[in-house]
Amino acid sequence: MVIVMTPDATQEDVDAIVSLVGTAGGSAFVSRGVSRTIIGLVGDVAQFSTLNLSGMSGVADVIRVSTPYKLVSRENHPERSTVWVGGVPIGPGTVTLIAGPCAVETPQQTLEAAKMAKAAGATLLRGGAFKPRTSPYAFQGLGEDGLRILADVREETGLPVVTEVVDAHDVPLVASYADMLQVGTRNAQNFALLQAVGAAGKPVLLKRGMSSTIEEWLMAAEYIAQRGNLDIVLCERGIRTFETATRNTLDVSAVPVAQRLSHLPVVIDPSHSGGQRDLVLPLSRAAIAVGADGIIVDVHPQPDQALCDGPQALVNDDLSELARIMREFPPLLGRKAAEPAPRSEAGPVAAV
Repeated sequence: MVIVMTPDATQEDVDAIVSLVGTAGGSAFVSRGVSRTIIGLVGDVAQFSTLNLSGMSGVADVIRVSTPYKLVSRENHPERSTVWVGGVPIGPGTVTLIAGPCAVETPQQTLEAAKMAKAAGATLLRGGAFKPRTSPYAFQGLGEDGLRILADVREETGLPVVTEVVDAHDVPLVASYADMLQVGTRNAQNFALLQAVGAAGKPVLLKRGMSSTIEEWLMAAEYIAQRGNLDIVLCERGIRTFETATRNTLDVSAVPVAQRLSHLPVVIDPSHSGGQRDLVLPLSRAAIAVGADGIIVDVHPQPDQALCDGPQALVNDDLSELARIMREFPPLLGRKAAEPAPRSEAGPVAAV
């Protein structure tokens, strides 16, 4: 941590900071320039953060040099990580396709969507049993009935399940069915939920908050990691900007930035960012080209009848092109599409 003093800071101001840092167990090194004095601090940065240094007399700025997220940072884990979900890898050597219906509606709809997704090269099945919606009158999901449907579809298709949990109290229930727990954009800073999924012992897909900075996104991941779970996959799903032509603005630059700062895998959600079917495939190509470790897309057999996000769901013609993208694009970047998990590895013991 570095403290920059104002030009009119006195020696007493400097001495007060040096003394305070010393009482916190740190060391302060003073460098005097022509017009500014800079104090470098060595020690426990978390402890320094409790000292209210920015409010002390003569202080112009307090600059953190080290990252506030320790466990997910590449400073302490230089090599990028691979997260395994039911035998399927998500990481630097592969591009993983996660696909399925935005919401679980019926057993038939979910099974048809899963088969469509698998035919396109998906190795993980996404599907929402609990749906946080902007409107309280919108479809909120089937709850545990939806989880049972996902478990049945996993049994038939062999696709491990990724599903969202929206309340800390539901984590044990959802974890008993799911192979991977998803935390959505609206819960990206629900710290009680982040801690609960961190303690659940299952891989976590953490979506970026729609108004979150990359540092806030990584700090959310740190909440999960701090509970002993480093099996975290970051998901860029678009951020809220002034643009109205798309549902959200896909920040493709977040992928290389997050990969530079963190060892965690990063995937892109082109469905929720674009919000329109004709944008999903171009954004999928962009995701692979920018180095994303996977993509997560919506699939529905009858999107015109979907209870949630039908306009962005892919159908058969789109999925044929998506299958081609998954075959041809990753090798151009020295990667390969993730392969399906052996049937013996897919799926936890489902609750009854």
